[in-house]
Amino acid sequence: MGLDYGERRIGVAISDAFGWTAQGSEVIDKKLVKDELGRIEELVKLHEVDSIIVGLPKNMNGTIGPSGENCIAFAERLRQKLGLPVQLWDERLTTVAAERTLLEADVSRSKRKQVIDKMAAAILLQSYLDSKPK
Repeated sequence: MGLDYGERRIGVAISDAFGWTAQGSEVIDKKLVKDELGRIEELVKLHEVDSIIVGLPKNMNGTIGPSGENCIAFAERLRQKLGLPVQLWDERLTTVAAERTLLEADVSRSKRKQVIDKMAAAILLQSYLDSKPK
């Protein structure tokens, strides 16, 4: 499972059983879902997830800012709650790549807002999967 953790929303992506491809699953809106960790736990059980990748936003010079610190704390809460391996993965430019793809596909602004987080999570998870030896 790949998670693009943000201040308002969490993009969720799931890989296939072989760990070859990532697909966007859903967006957890923190204003609508009061227990985001509980929802993630439901998804972990539903999809039989055995590890989680959390995007770590870094500055272009490689340093970690406030958003990165929030992601690190979120990853630790996930580890504590789920007892699964949780790995942080550099997510620089994943949202930019998702936005560019949606713009090229001529997706309307309102639709982009609905899907960009899960698409960024899919790009993040796919980059992790591609980095693993086959």
